[in-house]
Amino acid sequence: MSIIVALDAKSQYEAMTIVEQLDPTLCRVKVGKELFTHEGPSIVKKLQDTGFEVFLDLKFHDIPNTTAQAVCAAADLGVWMVNVHASGGERMMNAAAEAIANKNNKPLLIAVTVLTSMEQSDLAGIGLDVSPQQQVERLAKLAKHSGMDGVVSSAQEIELIKKVLINKLINIFHIRIEYPQ
Repeated sequence: MSIIVALDAKSQYEAMTIVEQLDPTLCRVKVGKELFTHEGPSIVKKLQDTGFEVFLDLKFHDIPNTTAQAVCAAADLGVWMVNVHASGGERMMNAAAEAIANKNNKPLLIAVTVLTSMEQSDLAGIGLDVSPQQQVERLAKLAKHSGMDGVVSSAQEIELIKKVLINKLINIFHIRIEYPQ
């Protein structure tokens, strides 16, 4: 089991203020799009230098080659885990998995199923006439078939995911700590 603390911060200073309250032997940290865009790869190195394993949460979703190269770049940073969007399809996920298969420090590669903010009307808006749960199941099966180490979904779908993935489930507890304004 892993506890992941989301560093939802805009700067290295804010992120490191949160990290100072944490013990790297008890948790890992997540660097998302906002922090990574503000600070770049240097924030990953800074966190690793303080003893933390990093989940790089950039949800890559692009053509197979571009996604594979992005996942390789994340692996070269030495991250513990990185993710892609399962909706990018089997070829994209296969390319990403194959690209890091022989890396010395291969990160876990997980796939996002359906964003937790999406409702059935959102799926209908992009041409999918299914419930979010049905789409989660479809994408979880596709992710498993495509060599992903696990999937990201809402807690509401955990039982469904357990049935679909059986032994491929990674239990992750994600904690969000707000930085005081």
